[in-house]
Amino acid sequence: MKIAINIPIVGKEEISAVTNILKNGALTSSASQGGKHVQDFERTAASFVKSKYAIAVNSGTAALQAALHALDIKKGDEVLVPSFTFVATANAVISTGAKPIFVDILKENYTINPDDLEKKINKKTRAIIPVHLYGNAAHVERLSEISKKHNLPIIEDSAQSLGTTYKGKHTGTFFEMGCYSMYPAKVMTSGEGGFVVTNNKKLRDKLLMIRNHGMVHGYDTRIFGLNLRLPEINAAIATVQMKKLPNFLKSRKKNAELLSKLISDLKLVLPKQRKNENVNWYLYTIAIEKRDKILKKLNEKGIGAASYYPTPVHKTPFYKLKTKLPVTDWAASHVLSLPIHPGVTQKNIEFIAKILHEIL
Repeated sequence: MKIAINIPIVGKEEISAVTNILKNGALTSSASQGGKHVQDFERTAASFVKSKYAIAVNSGTAALQAALHALDIKKGDEVLVPSFTFVATANAVISTGAKPIFVDILKENYTINPDDLEKKINKKTRAIIPVHLYGNAAHVERLSEISKKHNLPIIEDSAQSLGTTYKGKHTGTFFEMGCYSMYPAKVMTSGEGGFVVTNNKKLRDKLLMIRNHGMVHGYDTRIFGLNLRLPEINAAIATVQMKKLPNFLKSRKKNAELLSKLISDLKLVLPKQRKNENVNWYLYTIAIEKRDKILKKLNEKGIGAASYYPTPVHKTPFYKLKTKLPVTDWAASHVLSLPIHPGVTQKNIEFIAKILHEIL
């Protein structure tokens, strides 16, 4: 596509950081605290989201897995998740032996519906994973009430929402743990990678063991763990990207505002920020009738528009569930995301708006 939906934006600093590590030869570390670059990155990430601790892992999925294991989620347990998300949210639950219970979403911002969520809590429920989808903050106040009432921990799936704040507080820092992704298409990247944030030292210590086969001092496995370590090369890229992140976010916001202004007269549902919310604009998502037809026309013009997600998780061939989730089904057939990443120019935005006007 001439205008891709999302691309990694890397420069000389990242290349230089990687080259230095290759010359040095310390590519990874099995020390419980991680290698030098992993530790540098964790300090930068914790400082950015204003959390006490950040634990780097090798993917956003690994972050969710580690967080679930840290809460001792196991076979026989149920975890409440939205179906309108990337499949990793549910797959991480399955990987612990537990069962994901799918919850509907709110039409206003595609995040988990607290009322439907509360209805699905039972004696097997052990945790809740809301997803801050497209960078939109889930309804944390209502989730907090439910969490306290039913004594359930919350793991925030913040894979798409790094940089989003609500009432000045970063998504991922409202509850026990927040999980982020640094996949190449995200607002910043480490190649592959992720991290978990928490303010709880016990959870932090447990997460450090879980990412490193349950070890503390080498070959002394104390709890169940896996190899979820982030290599030094990825951590070095991530440290550079973290410094660039504020500018990346400014650029996304500027593009989102311009696009909204140019297409506000069209018959479609524009993305909106809630009061007190500052979205990272990871995905600029509209809702529109005849979505597939419009998507095809945009792609034909070289605009990398995409649908996230045309098949909700509960309807994928692996899950194949008959759960009734009406808003999820509506969103799956109506949403369309448009490119607004920092590599998108003002000319590109004007072109996208022009084509949309022609189509509609």
